[in-house]
Amino acid sequence: MPRKKSTRTRIAGKRKTSKRKSKAKNKFGMFYVNGHVQILNVAVALLIFGILSVQILGWAGRVGKQNNQGAQTSQISDATKRKFITTILPVAQKQQKQYKVLTSITLAQAALESDWGQSQLAAQYHNLFGVKSSTASAKALTTKEYVNGQWITVTANFAVYDSWTESIEAHTRLFVQGTAWDSQHYQSVLNASNYQEAAQALQTKGYATDPDYAAKLISLIQTYKLNKYDNLSEINTNK
Repeated sequence: MPRKKSTRTRIAGKRKTSKRKSKAKNKFGMFYVNGHVQILNVAVALLIFGILSVQILGWAGRVGKQNNQGAQTSQISDATKRKFITTILPVAQKQQKQYKVLTSITLAQAALESDWGQSQLAAQYHNLFGVKSSTASAKALTTKEYVNGQWITVTANFAVYDSWTESIEAHTRLFVQGTAWDSQHYQSVLNASNYQEAAQALQTKGYATDPDYAAKLISLIQTYKLNKYDNLSEINTNK
């Protein structure tokens, strides 16, 4: 009788050991179960990892692009901007005195469109306002235009001037003489009582393709206090 009792104890012990081994085989989770690799689970995990990687890389690329654009903008020093304003201020105020084109508008347009005189078109060909031309002396350059709700890069022929003064005078003539189809096209710009009205008139008349053109001009004028030069008593000042 004692032997039989001992035998049952050993058998029970073996069964418990077997259960522990079975549990050990299932410890590997979703990727490895009962000694077999779960291919479907591995594939799903790799797919999720790939999607997350693409999203992270895309986010990093956008941040890098934004930082790079910010760095390019900050490359133009305040000293360079002040020098640019000082250089073209006398002729801009002269145009206001003779033709009522607000000095602040001329300065802001020139700064915005020529990148403070640093663009190739302004530096090499003295074209401050991106004026296009069909003459033999025109230079073909690339530019960005807003078409059908998006910015695109196009190649166009641009006018060449002997000086920034000549460029500003030609810019004034456009406002005074109008376009080939409407001699009064820009009269609302000349009749504006302040720079906000003038900037909005330019946008309304389709001067530029940029839908934010007026807002950008106003922002420049306010940031650099260019409207103080609309007071013609400031002529020949370097403030």
